[in-house]
Amino acid sequence: MLSILAIIICLPIITTLNWKEIIFAWCAIAGMIAFLSEHFRVQEYAKTIRSQAETARDHIRDLDLRYNNALMVQEIGQATATICNEDQMVVAAAKSIEMRTGYDRGIIMLADTIGERLCYSAGFGYDDATKKQLKDNTFHLNRPDSKGIFVKAFREKKPLLIQNMDEIIDAFSERSKELAKNLAGKSMICVPIAYEEQVVGIFAIDNSDSERPLTQSDVNLLMGVASQLAVGIVNTRAYAKLESSEKKYRDLVENAHSIILRIDPVGRIIFFNKFAQELFGYSESQVFKKSINEVIFPTSPGAQDWIDTLSKALLPNRDIPMVEETSYTLENGLTIWIAWTYRPIFSTDGKLLEILCIGNDITQLKQTIEEKAKLEIQLIRAQKMEALGTLAGGVAHDLNNVLTGIIGYPELMLMLLPEDSPLRRYATSIQKSGERAAAIVQDLLTLARRNVVQAEIIDLNNVVTEYIGSPEFERLRLNHPLAKITTRLDPQANGIMGSPVQLSKAVMNLMTNAIEALEGKEGEVTIITEICRLAGDIDAYERIPAGVYVRLTVLDTGCGMAPDDLRRIFEPFFSRKKMGCSGTGLGMAVVWGTIKDHSGLIDVHSTPGKGTRFDIYFPPTDRKEERTQETPLVADIGNGEKVLMVDDEASQREIAHGILTDLGYHVRTVPSGEAAIERLKKEPADLVILDMIMDSGMDGLDSYRQILLQWPSQRAIIASGSSDSERVHEAMRLGVGQYVKKPYNKKKLAKAVRQELDRPPIPPAPTP
Repeated sequence: MLSILAIIICLPIITTLNWKEIIFAWCAIAGMIAFLSEHFRVQEYAKTIRSQAETARDHIRDLDLRYNNALMVQEIGQATATICNEDQMVVAAAKSIEMRTGYDRGIIMLADTIGERLCYSAGFGYDDATKKQLKDNTFHLNRPDSKGIFVKAFREKKPLLIQNMDEIIDAFSERSKELAKNLAGKSMICVPIAYEEQVVGIFAIDNSDSERPLTQSDVNLLMGVASQLAVGIVNTRAYAKLESSEKKYRDLVENAHSIILRIDPVGRIIFFNKFAQELFGYSESQVFKKSINEVIFPTSPGAQDWIDTLSKALLPNRDIPMVEETSYTLENGLTIWIAWTYRPIFSTDGKLLEILCIGNDITQLKQTIEEKAKLEIQLIRAQKMEALGTLAGGVAHDLNNVLTGIIGYPELMLMLLPEDSPLRRYATSIQKSGERAAAIVQDLLTLARRNVVQAEIIDLNNVVTEYIGSPEFERLRLNHPLAKITTRLDPQANGIMGSPVQLSKAVMNLMTNAIEALEGKEGEVTIITEICRLAGDIDAYERIPAGVYVRLTVLDTGCGMAPDDLRRIFEPFFSRKKMGCSGTGLGMAVVWGTIKDHSGLIDVHSTPGKGTRFDIYFPPTDRKEERTQETPLVADIGNGEKVLMVDDEASQREIAHGILTDLGYHVRTVPSGEAAIERLKKEPADLVILDMIMDSGMDGLDSYRQILLQWPSQRAIIASGSSDSERVHEAMRLGVGQYVKKPYNKKKLAKAVRQELDRPPIPPAPTP
């Protein structure tokens, strides 16, 4: 434009011969300037993209670390579930920690049976001389002068993070001081291995060689591992006590009132004691010289020819009694179980004269053992869920912060990249990988029953119908073209209270398992909803009381399951499929957690080769479903409102600032609740977004309480990646309008912010 203006001014003073050349020169100069400007702008974009890509790679490396931690959790969970020997289980756990983490050294020490000493149990990273020193030394728990890190963590039942050992070593006893100099590195973490209020030992790690510092995130991870390890130790000790108790109980039963009878080699009764007469209802004269099969014929499978089998088995083992358990049906129709001990009696010349049979009625014992086994399964399942819940809650906050970066930064990149940029494909792939990882974290929180469930009135039929019409179901059908899908939906079986998203995922997992059970062959999968009225209690997979339910049934004609697999079907990470090729091993555990979150009950039946049937019983509601239409993102655009973002993670603040600024809001960010209050004193905000868990100072709930003291009508949103539902619910009770789960994307954050800003004013919350 300057060139054109200069040419116009110079037209009167230049000759006709030269003005064309001058115009051409000016245009060339202008074009060169424009080219250089565009070149520098493209270079600046490339520099920005490279910087953001490096940040994304850092997050991916951190995600790899978290993935290894998840594998470690799986391995330790399998060890605690399958190994009944305490020493073997602890060694397996230490080996998994060594393989899956980057810690240089670690040690597990357990208290003795009377709780007076800490003794070496397992470890890694120590040389042979140091390991011998650890095994030879014990730490006294009952001495006042014992002040070492291990004893302190055990007594106080809380973790210790030591960043510099030299600063605290002078407080130790002379013995502990010498041992600490030989063993400890520059930094150390020591956590108690505790189940409920019982501390069974300690677990300590240190980085003596590597430069990686130990942080609170390491403490959270190790606390979860220690909790899971504590459950395994308590279970193995309980199992050992149970074995001892069962032996004593069996000895008592066998020496109490017993059946005593003698039979000749062909099975005719020659002695029948009083206890046997009362039990079977025959006098001795009635049964004398009669075949035992006419009196107490066994009903156990394969026991019809038991006399011949017994005689042949006793002859070569005359000094070893034969023992077996057999069931019988009495005259009154009652079935009993008898534990028999058979001993042959021989003549002086070695001929079999008779067989002494001592039997004990173990019917009640059998019933007790079966009932005890059911209770033990329920107890172990509950303990596993509790341990996994503790672990999931400990790592969810840090992991979801990382995933927010992996999801959020690519979204910021996509805002800046042109539509035809080849880098958009990479940014989109990073974002989708983060979303898949976030879904796994949510599965962990769901099966641990520590997820925040926002219940609403939903139509169960709609949940089923929407899944049947979803792209996920279509892909499943394409992979299993021979599967025939049938639906029978009762229009009356609709209203229940729950979360549509979680129920849809439960339906998806049930249908996926049912279709995959067909193993690519022809078969039928049926999904049914109906109103079910139970006149009496059902003692099924779990006890279902009488009443009215909305029942969801998924049944298939597939391969079915063996009884042992059926008992473990809802355990986390249990799967008959090859891990890594079909899901995460959490599908049915997520179903269990979801059903329990919705106050539901489960019954399952399966027969190998014939198929499986799942019946889910939900409590009904008379209220009708209230469906809301999803608003487009353009309706969530801001109008310059002032938003204050509070988060201790710099990356979270950066992502939220970029998203909200792009949406048209005026954004300020601070790293703590204290800083938020100071900022509000200087510059009021229309909305405050609070992170629930912050490493230092006040958390989100405490920050909101302090804000309400000075600004009672302040609008606020809670954003958190943790599973602390009680504090989230408390914040919402005080007046927080929206809860946003991390990791969030632009759509979720925009909708939550707009809904909170547009929410009608409400009376101030009660003074916190």
